[in-house]
Amino acid sequence: MQAFTDLAFATLRLTTPIILAALAGLLSQQVGLINIALEGMMLAAAFAAVLGAFYAQHALVGVVAAVVTGMLVALVFAVFVLRFRANLIVAGLAANILALGGTGYLLQVLYQTRGAFAPPGLRGLGTVHIPGLSQIPILGPILDGHSPLVYVTWVLVILTSIFLNRTVTGLRVRAVGEQAEAATTVGIPARRLQYGMLLAAGGLCGLAGAQMSLGNLQLFVYNMTNGRGFMALAAVFFGQAQPWATTLGSVVFGFFDALQIRLQTTVGVPPQITQILPFLSIVVVLTWVSWRRYRARPVAA
Repeated sequence: MQAFTDLAFATLRLTTPIILAALAGLLSQQVGLINIALEGMMLAAAFAAVLGAFYAQHALVGVVAAVVTGMLVALVFAVFVLRFRANLIVAGLAANILALGGTGYLLQVLYQTRGAFAPPGLRGLGTVHIPGLSQIPILGPILDGHSPLVYVTWVLVILTSIFLNRTVTGLRVRAVGEQAEAATTVGIPARRLQYGMLLAAGGLCGLAGAQMSLGNLQLFVYNMTNGRGFMALAAVFFGQAQPWATTLGSVVFGFFDALQIRLQTTVGVPPQITQILPFLSIVVVLTWVSWRRYRARPVAA
């Protein structure tokens, strides 16, 4: 039972940045844009979170710095895609490469280090203990003692679902995703909504990066996102850009991420084998999604 609760606790913790990035990808998808730049937004935000928290000696400043950085990267991405009509895939990959190379370069130039940056006195997000929750059998040890952003993430899932399905702006966002030109003809500001959703996506990726570098860890590691942005994008496809289904896909990927770490540390399985588990799960899930869509296609007469 202890092994189960430990695995579930780790799954909830490691799933958080994936869910946040998946919500970012979902909002982008809802306005008709595939956001390949999720990985770069998260990585740049994770770096900014460590710098902000270190220099201000306050984790909240690090979170704000991460959100602002994520939104700045999203704004640049949005300008190239929406203003200059750059290819979505090329622009997204360029943002990812720039974030990876830029953070690695700054580590060497500013701090003369490679690989990891853990400044002394860095303050992480800490943990939240809800009174009485830890006393609940099984669920208590799983749900109690996480960083604040873990709990904020699930609130954001609820708010995203309400926004998209119960508000006028959310319905307009969905209309833009269905047919932007038709939405424009009836007076919906499609371009403005696309900019807005991409900026919101950058903010969510900022929270994801802050969770990784200040919540899950208290340091920045070169390429610490390690494909989680693409896991989030896969979760969006799995959930067909619907909040709860996308969250379920994120939890699946987070589970395999936690499982591979546990297999390395407790069972002694070689890391070369375990590290393929999260990415193997992506292949399996996306194959299943494609098969389900194929089965759902109408049969030609």
